[in-house]
Amino acid sequence: MHRAGQPILIAVRGLDPVGTGRQAELLARGLAASGQDVHVAITSSGGSLAARLRKAEIPIHRVGRRPCPDLAAAARLVAVIRRLRAAVVVPFGRRQAALAAVARAANPRIRVVAHVAAPPRNGRQGRILRAADRVVAAFSGVADSCRQHGVPTDRLTTIPPGIAADEPVGLARGEVAERLGLDPACAWTLSVTPLVAEARLERLVWGIDQLGAVRKGVQHVVVGAGPQWRRLWRRARVQELAERLVVLADCDLLPDLLGQVGYVWQSGTTACGGVILDAMARGVPAVAVASAAARELVASGTTGWVVPPLPESELPRRAFTLLEHPDEAARFGEAARVRAVEMFPAERMMAAFAAAIDAVG
Repeated sequence: MHRAGQPILIAVRGLDPVGTGRQAELLARGLAASGQDVHVAITSSGGSLAARLRKAEIPIHRVGRRPCPDLAAAARLVAVIRRLRAAVVVPFGRRQAALAAVARAANPRIRVVAHVAAPPRNGRQGRILRAADRVVAAFSGVADSCRQHGVPTDRLTTIPPGIAADEPVGLARGEVAERLGLDPACAWTLSVTPLVAEARLERLVWGIDQLGAVRKGVQHVVVGAGPQWRRLWRRARVQELAERLVVLADCDLLPDLLGQVGYVWQSGTTACGGVILDAMARGVPAVAVASAAARELVASGTTGWVVPPLPESELPRRAFTLLEHPDEAARFGEAARVRAVEMFPAERMMAAFAAAIDAVG
């Protein structure tokens, strides 16, 4: 049983505070507000999450200095755990769960409560999750996949993500455009995703290309970093749409930017649905290719659209309808805001997660 006052260490990549980053931020704030001694280990470079948590006076430990967590980050994580005498480690994501497994091998007394928002992909990831004291799955489909990989039901908890609308800084559209290099006269769209193979960025690029043939004056913002960066830009140049695509490694203006975009879209599998839930809280509709997260977050035909991977034309077609029919986009956006409040309250997620942490012996 975890006792109040024993340090809790949350391990998360260097992210912006949307999707997984937002869930980690909300949990850290909630645990701190309840009197827990909570710390956050940032396992990679990038993102504005660390700065936001520092402003909230939550101690931050930079254990990763590269774009992706590595063995050096694992070694530093072990050192932080020993220095803090942390009782519980809460890794967010499969890669952080692997780091926590290394830390557990070096210090068997710690307890691990692993959060996963995307299905394990192979036997190795399954073994890592089986070694955790408890696995928190963000979606029922992810929980089913964890069971298929051997995670015992009695150590598996499904806790849907929670959200509260993030307050914008208060920048006008022109100021956002100037700081991000956008044209204020254009319509804007947004996708927030790691630039990795699972994000299926070729679908997004193809969709942008198809939209450009039927709808002018639209710029598309992609926030993310990863090994697919060069490939993304090569495809954009080949398809002559680089002037319509703005790629940012991270963005500390996301709350303000969300208030200005026509819709958000996700082309592949992104943990916690990328920016979808954050957009819902701000009343912004979403178009997403079917995934475990998209199916549970988006009420297709009511708050946005969930489309099949094939035909690929479905993604840009549904996006086009939102651009061409602002009344439908507004209706979807309001329904999304209501759904976020009713189905994904932050308080419920934080209370359930705190209970999962408290239960580990």
